[in-house]
Amino acid sequence: MQENDTPSVVSTKVRTFENFHILLWLLKDLCWVADFKALGTIMIAPTVLMAIFITIMTRKNRSELFHNLAVVCWILANSVWMLGEFFANDTTRPYATGFFVLGLLFITYFYVNRFIMRSKK
Repeated sequence: MQENDTPSVVSTKVRTFENFHILLWLLKDLCWVADFKALGTIMIAPTVLMAIFITIMTRKNRSELFHNLAVVCWILANSVWMLGEFFANDTTRPYATGFFVLGLLFITYFYVNRFIMRSKK
């Protein structure tokens, strides 16, 4: 097993960004449920950008990378769905579904690969 495949403790710096990201995500989703269209739309950018930033920060660890790629897909799907409900008579669900499926593919690839590597031992 390579070093970048081994589990590692997430650094305090990364954990701080992850915790802040949760705040952004909750604010975005609160705007969605409260029907605050302008603020909800604005909140997409910092929420997605923080998810991408965290993904870049953790890219050297395969587990963190694939899980964070799935999170980016999840937030993109969530955002497309929200925009569809706000502005497109809820017609964007197929696009949101595509992002959800892409996130699932990242996670599936990671775990299938991990299972295959462990079974070869």
